[in-house]
Amino acid sequence: MIKTKIIATLGPSSTDAEKIKAMIDNGVDVFRLNFSHGTLDEHAKLLEVLNGARAQHRHTTAVMGDLCGPKIRTGRIDPEGQTLRVGDRISIVPGTDVGTASRFCTNYERFNDDVGVGQRIFIDDGQIALRVIGKNDGETACEVVVGGSLYSRKGINLPDTNISIPSITERDWQCVAWAIERDLDFLALSFVRSVDEVQQLKDHIRHAGADIKVVAKIETPQALRNLEDIVVASDAVLVARGDLGVEMDVAQVPLIQKRITQMCRDLGKPVVVATQMLQSMITSPTPTRAEVSDVANAIMDYTDAVMLSGETAVGKYPVKAAQTIRRIASVTEAYLDEHVHVHPKSATTDDLVLTAAMAQCVGQIIDEIDAKLVAVWSQSGSSARFLSKARIDVPVLALSSDDRACRQMCLHYGVIPRCQAIPKDIEQFARIVDQLTVDRKWAAIGDKVVIVAGQPLGATGTTNAILVHTITAA
Repeated sequence: MIKTKIIATLGPSSTDAEKIKAMIDNGVDVFRLNFSHGTLDEHAKLLEVLNGARAQHRHTTAVMGDLCGPKIRTGRIDPEGQTLRVGDRISIVPGTDVGTASRFCTNYERFNDDVGVGQRIFIDDGQIALRVIGKNDGETACEVVVGGSLYSRKGINLPDTNISIPSITERDWQCVAWAIERDLDFLALSFVRSVDEVQQLKDHIRHAGADIKVVAKIETPQALRNLEDIVVASDAVLVARGDLGVEMDVAQVPLIQKRITQMCRDLGKPVVVATQMLQSMITSPTPTRAEVSDVANAIMDYTDAVMLSGETAVGKYPVKAAQTIRRIASVTEAYLDEHVHVHPKSATTDDLVLTAAMAQCVGQIIDEIDAKLVAVWSQSGSSARFLSKARIDVPVLALSSDDRACRQMCLHYGVIPRCQAIPKDIEQFARIVDQLTVDRKWAAIGDKVVIVAGQPLGATGTTNAILVHTITAA
């Protein structure tokens, strides 16, 4: 049992039920559907397989849809590509013509309007770098700064440009409607630039009568300038290191990661570290030493979750990748539990200040009495979130009668969500905890657990009691 949450992206390498069940066995908590690839019909078929596998497993899992955002791409290029050399001049124009080494098209109609002279243009994750030297008759003239092979449908990044295209495209709104209809748990919003974009998506979901949590992906300089407002408005945050490494100086990415995880820790929001966590395992059965250190350091920085992308979507070893990241998390958490006893305090609202204070107290109690776990009745998930952010050394068994709340708690570090009918009182709640902990071998008769609850059980915002309970019977 590990406390770090694992997110796995589904794709061609992980479309059958047996692999999905094997990934759940190896600790995957959230499955990601990447809307940048595949059609909605294909995602619907994959979701059907996923839900079938999840229904057969007692481990609670959730589903996250990842919106594409305004992806600017190169147009059609000769299948063998075009070679660009340093110092070459090349023009970019919106359109559909086949590109050459001197002129190619882009899918973004306002490209020439938005970019400015002197600004940088990166293609294919920075494999090619251009500098704008002029604009004329709807074309953008550039000089090649870093050469390479130019191919069709490659991503274009404009780190110096304030693009006018909205963060949520028409295609994204179709995906949002699809996600609402199919009861997904999270939606990740790509290329966030301001808090308004996060609020727009949240308002749309609420007006549709849905309860999908919004995960803001931080991958642009504009998002970093508005970081605190975005974190406060979002339900969770994802450190998208891939585009960050293109849009920003790559040497700054580790520091940006630490800044984001620290802010989420302070503000009590779940945070995910993503991109190339075990990149070599797309083709290799073992990770590099650097990748292992990267995952461990993300956990030491207090990330809630780590995400696998190509490793499980298109890699040769999707189950092995899940096994590996689980093993790294297990060893790292054991070190933290033994050597680090810090219970961070999270910012909160007035109506939840008592819950946040109790989470701090629970951490101190655990340190003193050697309790095996914490059990909390968390109807909406708020109490579980604060206990998670307090970085308690033992797992948090979080019970709720709300299926969706249980699934959404899958993103909280250290939290084991369990859907359960509401007990009539705390005594019955304690008996349920006894049964679960002994059956799952999380604790034994005679062990101590800490119970956090309130009266009446099942009502939100009523958490007001901490009890030290000794397990007496299975």
